[in-house]
Amino acid sequence: MESSRRLCKYKVEREVLDEQRLEEVTQRKTHSDTHRSLTESFKDSLRCTVPKLKRSVMNSLPVLYWLPKYSIWDYGMPDLISGISVGIMHLPQGMAYALLASLPPVFGLYSSLYPTLIYFFFGTSRHISIGTFTVLSIMVGSVTERLAPDVAFLRMNGTNITTEVDIIARDSYRVQVAAATTVLGGLIQVILGLVKFGFVGTYLSEPLVRAYTTAAAAHAVVAQLKYIFGVSPTRFTGPLSLVYTLKDICSLLPQTHLPTLVVSAVSMVLLIAAKELNSFLSPKLPVPVPMELITIVAGTLISNYAYLNINYTVSVVGEIPSGLSPPSVPDFSIFGEVMGDAFALAIVGYAISISLGKTFALKHGYKVDSNQELVALGLSNAVGGFFQCYSVCSSMSRSLIQETTGGKTQMAGVASALIVLVTILKLGPLFQELPKAVLAVIVFVNLKGMFKQYSDIATLWRRSKIDLVVWLVTWVSTLLLNLDLGLAASITFALLTVIFRTQLPTYSVLGNVPGTELYLDIEKHREVREIPGVTIFRSSATVYFANAELYLEALKEKSGLDISKMIIYKRRQEAKQKRRERRAERRAKRQARKERRAQRAAQQLFSVEEEPGWRDTCIDGNVTDKEDQGWTERENGTVFVIPTSPGAPEGQGRWEYLKGGDPECTSLGWMSELQDGDTTTLGSSSEDTLSHDLERISLGSLGKWTWDIHSIILDLSTANFIDTVAIKTIKNIFQDFSEIDVDIYMAGCQACVVEQLEIGDFFSESITKRHLFASVHDAVLYCLDHRGATSFPRYESSVEMHSSTRL
Repeated sequence: MESSRRLCKYKVEREVLDEQRLEEVTQRKTHSDTHRSLTESFKDSLRCTVPKLKRSVMNSLPVLYWLPKYSIWDYGMPDLISGISVGIMHLPQGMAYALLASLPPVFGLYSSLYPTLIYFFFGTSRHISIGTFTVLSIMVGSVTERLAPDVAFLRMNGTNITTEVDIIARDSYRVQVAAATTVLGGLIQVILGLVKFGFVGTYLSEPLVRAYTTAAAAHAVVAQLKYIFGVSPTRFTGPLSLVYTLKDICSLLPQTHLPTLVVSAVSMVLLIAAKELNSFLSPKLPVPVPMELITIVAGTLISNYAYLNINYTVSVVGEIPSGLSPPSVPDFSIFGEVMGDAFALAIVGYAISISLGKTFALKHGYKVDSNQELVALGLSNAVGGFFQCYSVCSSMSRSLIQETTGGKTQMAGVASALIVLVTILKLGPLFQELPKAVLAVIVFVNLKGMFKQYSDIATLWRRSKIDLVVWLVTWVSTLLLNLDLGLAASITFALLTVIFRTQLPTYSVLGNVPGTELYLDIEKHREVREIPGVTIFRSSATVYFANAELYLEALKEKSGLDISKMIIYKRRQEAKQKRRERRAERRAKRQARKERRAQRAAQQLFSVEEEPGWRDTCIDGNVTDKEDQGWTERENGTVFVIPTSPGAPEGQGRWEYLKGGDPECTSLGWMSELQDGDTTTLGSSSEDTLSHDLERISLGSLGKWTWDIHSIILDLSTANFIDTVAIKTIKNIFQDFSEIDVDIYMAGCQACVVEQLEIGDFFSESITKRHLFASVHDAVLYCLDHRGATSFPRYESSVEMHSSTRL
């Protein structure tokens, strides 16, 4: 009656669905059906039809989709204004960032021209501005200076014994290195895009990218200090090069070139003041004031008319060739030396571009194709490398200008490219007297946004300690190991945090929310009620090879059943019982011979020698015969009964463990030692031991193991896959717990997990799909209906247990 009331409390007006019944109702496709559908899909993908060809061309060239629909009246003027604003920004940034790449400034202008035009045809974002970017410029600079250091281009200074750097030869080789690295990086991006690896950028989490760019900003600052102070530090490469370079610059501070420092200080003060004023007035202005361009024009005019290079030896940009250089094939022999750098450039550039592209797409309600973006960026770099461009990606500052000034499409990018083209063809020579210190100041001031990212530390401290650790490790590794090794170390550490969190998930026992079909953690919710006799176990992560063993250990801990010790002890007792049976058989034969000699008709009872500390007890307190009692009791109240079933096969019996006796006794050895050391105690009267079909064993020495559990439900709703190690672990759970008469069920398995179980030969005659349920609630209802009627007896004392057994 009590069990029926429990079942009614959880009853719902629907059928309980296990996996086998669910497949019958829903007619789920089998693995072979899925395989056939995949084969048909593959065959269909190989068929060429006109609509499919048109769709493929449209996807490969997005410009063919939106350009025929382009409205000059609606989009023409906003795109023109936006393009002019961005083009004006391209000029100072292109020349300044070329210094970061250790290249002549004109190649920064080339990098602002060709890639922008290529992206116009293949890109899917309407608002990002492709061109030079701080982080990529620094990464390219580390490659060019490593493969083309100054010491490799020293030459004798005329008849003097002093040497000087052959700047023309050095810069020429650095351009070849930058172009080869850019082409290789672009090819990597194209290949990744064609094989649909656009998701690779997702491995760079936002904390990792922000920390990486923050550390790259520190590299950029150190790289510009030599132009700001007018010193010539030694170039260091490899790990800790930033520390060595900064130390060398500090040692050279007494040799600071004062005219260069004055130009840097004045330019920095004026540029910062102008940009702050521009930010204050920006809501009232239709377009932002191009402060960088004004600074460059002013610096060029002052340097030209004050003869800063001649009179004060202030370093200037130098000759800027007018016109476009013809395309050239990069030096393929360099590819082997820059493979790692090219891959890092490809991944970082794509991550920055796709993050900006998705931000603007979400804001304006259109879609950005991540794979096509990877192809578009790769073609921009690969084609640009043939025109002596270096690696590019989207720029945050220029993209914001393009979006805020009303840009609607990539026609704004074409307009900005025209501004750069005019500058290269006609205005380039006018900037020959521009001091390099002014360009260094522009880079320094534009890094203000990246310096603000240090506030992420306080934010992440409040929100996520693990993300904070990722941020700090990325920042430190990028500073100390340089940009290439720092990126590899950062990605590796970020992936290790994911593995760590899946390897050590949260394990919980679930209970029912009264009146619902919801099951929540009983340790975190006060009103949740545990299902009597049923343990619902859940892991917060999927079960796979890295945490399968931990999953099993957590199940033992949460269920309160140390299954390993229990099985070992059970098998030990079974072996000892077999030995007792063999001894009993020999005694029976000897007794039969005695009976024949004595010709006695009545059965002779065996006497039992009593062990110290043990006594025979009956319910009424009188001493009784073992045959009538069938159990022994220790003085501390612990009851030990060896179950046997005369009708069962030899050595087999039902073993159950119940809480009782002295909880201080935690040793398993006292009973085994007693049975091994003295055959006249429990094993001396074999007929008494084997004559009863006893049902339960109460082990007081194992007080923490309670036999209130008859079913365990494994909630696998969090698992999105399962490997062979996990399959083997779950099969072992079924087998081990079945030995102590505990039923195991699984619930909430996704269809893909069920398919993987089928492929992994998980199901057998003993483990069928009847053990899988669509939900935890279905499994609970089945357990209560299947085992609830005989699973909740209460045992207040060992005497009560014996009484119930007798009855």
